[in-house]
Amino acid sequence: MPSTEFVTGSPNWLDLGSPDTAASAGFYGRVFGWDVQAAGPDTGGYAFFQKDGKDVAALGPLTEEGASPAWTVYFQTPDADATVKAAEQAGGAVRVPPTDVMDAGRLACLTDPGGAEFALWQPGAVKGLERVREPDTLLWVELHTADPAAAGAFYRALFGWGTEAREFSGVGTYTLLSTAGGTGAESAFGGIAPALGERGAGDGDGDGNGADRTSRWIPYFLVVDTDATVATAQESGGTVVAPANDVADVGRIAWLADPFGAVFGVLKPQPRAA
Repeated sequence: MPSTEFVTGSPNWLDLGSPDTAASAGFYGRVFGWDVQAAGPDTGGYAFFQKDGKDVAALGPLTEEGASPAWTVYFQTPDADATVKAAEQAGGAVRVPPTDVMDAGRLACLTDPGGAEFALWQPGAVKGLERVREPDTLLWVELHTADPAAAGAFYRALFGWGTEAREFSGVGTYTLLSTAGGTGAESAFGGIAPALGERGAGDGDGDGNGADRTSRWIPYFLVVDTDATVATAQESGGTVVAPANDVADVGRIAWLADPFGAVFGVLKPQPRAA
C-alpha cells in the first residue's frame, strides 16, 4: 500500500489540473472534507489539498496546451533526469522536461507508450504526501491500459517495480505493483488492469458496452462508505463513471468524475480477517 516512507518508484505526490480551481476545491471539500492551502504567491495558483492540516493532494490550473482536467500520479525518483532518459529509451514521451520547483524538488511530466500520463517527483524540501491510507486520502493507484504486459515492462525499466499477476472475478488478470524487492498484496501500492472497455466492465452508463478504452492512471481514495460518497459527489455536481460494486477480497469500489471530468476512484476496503 502507499505510505509516507517513500522509496524509488513509490507514488509520492498527486495533483489535480482544473479549469476552475475554486470550483474544484469546493467539490472535493464537500466530498472528502478537504481544505485548501495556497502554496505561495509565486506558484501560479498551485495549492495543497489538506486534511487536518496535512497535505493529501494538490490542485492547480491547467497549464499544458490541450490538457484536459485530470488527476496526475507522481512517482518518486532520486534522479528525474536519468528517469526521463530511461523513459524516452523505453518508448515514453516527455510532456514537461525535468524542472526545479524552487527548493521543493524537481519534477517531470511523461506519457507512457500506451498513452497514460504520469509524473516524476525528485524530492527536495517537499518529500511527498503527508497522509495516505486514512479516510479521505490516497489508498491505491491503478493503471488502465490496452496492453498491461507492455506497460509492466515499461515501468519496470524505469523503477524496477515488482509485478505479480492475480485473477479477480469480473476483472480477469490484474497485475499487482510493488516497489523493488516487494511482492504480493501486502507490499503492493497499485495495479495494472486492462482498460475498462477491454474487459467489458462497462462505461458507467449501464448498457454494458464498456466503451471507455482510455489508458490512464486512476487514484483511489479510502472512504468509510462508498455509496454515501457516491451520493455526495452526485449532489455536488459529479458523475458516476462506474457504479459502486463489491469486489471479492478487495472491498466496495466506484469510479467518479468531478464536475470538470477528472476521474478518480473511491474504495471502502474489505475488513481484514482476524
